[in-house]
Amino acid sequence: MNLMIAVPFVVPLLGAALALLLRRSPRAQRVSSAVTLAVVVAGATLLLDTTAGGAVAVTQAGGWDAPLGITLVVDPLSALLLLVSSVVLLLVLLYAVGQDISGLSRAMPQVFHPIYLVLTAGVCLSFMAGDLFNLFVGFEIMLTASYALITQALTRERVRASMIYTVVSLTSSILFLTGIALVYALTGTVNLADVAEKLGGAPPELRAVLALLFLVVFGIKAAIVPMHFWLPDSYPVAITRISAIFAALLTKVAVYAIIRTQTLLFAGDDISSVMLWIAIATMVVGILGALVQDDINRIMSFVLVSHIGFMIFGLALNTVAGIAGVLYYLVHHIVVQATMFLVNGLVRQYVGHTSLRSIRGLTAVSPVLALFFFLPALSLAGMPPMSGFVAKVALFEAGAQAGGWLVWTALVAGVLTSLLTLMAIFRVWVRAFWGTPLPDMLEARAELRRGPDVAGRRVMAVTTGAMVGAGIAVTVGAGPLLEIAFTAAEDLLDGDAYIEAVMEGAT
Repeated sequence: MNLMIAVPFVVPLLGAALALLLRRSPRAQRVSSAVTLAVVVAGATLLLDTTAGGAVAVTQAGGWDAPLGITLVVDPLSALLLLVSSVVLLLVLLYAVGQDISGLSRAMPQVFHPIYLVLTAGVCLSFMAGDLFNLFVGFEIMLTASYALITQALTRERVRASMIYTVVSLTSSILFLTGIALVYALTGTVNLADVAEKLGGAPPELRAVLALLFLVVFGIKAAIVPMHFWLPDSYPVAITRISAIFAALLTKVAVYAIIRTQTLLFAGDDISSVMLWIAIATMVVGILGALVQDDINRIMSFVLVSHIGFMIFGLALNTVAGIAGVLYYLVHHIVVQATMFLVNGLVRQYVGHTSLRSIRGLTAVSPVLALFFFLPALSLAGMPPMSGFVAKVALFEAGAQAGGWLVWTALVAGVLTSLLTLMAIFRVWVRAFWGTPLPDMLEARAELRRGPDVAGRRVMAVTTGAMVGAGIAVTVGAGPLLEIAFTAAEDLLDGDAYIEAVMEGAT
């Protein structure tokens, strides 16, 4: 088991080194990258199977016991997110391979594959880190790789977006380091389990300040309002493979960090009112921003911001039902957001852009593409019986049980946001998929069917279909997933099992 815990982090780093060595052999590089992520998926599956019942798997790197050593921890929450993230990473990689085969991408595959696997390692380390400093390291690995990925196929617009993204990320990282230093000065440790035990003796006011500081740190990375401005300017301009994985994972890793720190370290510090106000603002401001956009990628970026508010709302309830709803919502949103951006990449094949001003009749051009958009869009809008509906019902039920005027205000904001999301999706559907196709789109369809790059395009379509299928699987598997989510939520609010597993044999 100690070896298995290291797989999601170590294997991608080894795969990145191998991909770099194979840079002169594109086919071998693609195969090695795909095999690397398949191994990560297999390892994550075994970890979830081991921890689904509430077990906590721990390994101490180098044999140094906690709190001195580097601790990697996998509980039901970590294992679930590891599995979902690694599946999405694998499917997006296969989509990227299809782009490279078809010659549609201007990215440099020799560089893309190693950096992408480094990004994978950073994501996985963030989910497994048992101390604040290695959580910081995981974020920095992930963000350093993302700096390089966002500038693939350079344009003036992408350079500008990467500068904004880099400055904002570095600001958040500086604040993160400041928070770690304050915690260490207060407790003499950065191990999460050890901090959780020692932080209880600190003055309540100081704990509340630290809780708010870490909420700001991860809130910047999660793009909660009013710290969201960077995301709609960064994600839409990246190439499809990059925007898909950014939208699916980067903000969700930050949400995970908020959940972990607020439940384990600051469980006794009630900042729920602050989080509820943030949730309301994020839901409403994000969706209002989506309604005034005329580019599909920008619409989806603002919807992404808006729906982060649902997750903050569930966490603010500080109940088992609320947090379980958040965890299921995380799984749903990771898959659906990746799917939507991959579909937008397929749209580009016919029109070369995603602007609603000059797209019409995509349903007639490609019924399969219309279906690929329609199913995840319904889920994103929360229409029954899709996973988005299940996730929102779970959150709304938890909110109704918790009660309180501010909670009810947030519930009203959530219902309004859901309706406005449906309006935004319907607007895209009517303007882009309905009506008579433009002549250029019909010509593009004819060229796509007889072009020499059909094989690569088929890989892209099949991979997108697999992602749509993953979204349906999240819906069909809502029962088992919610069972895992409730188990994880109980462990998060209790915290004893996590602390005991990590601190066993502590020096």
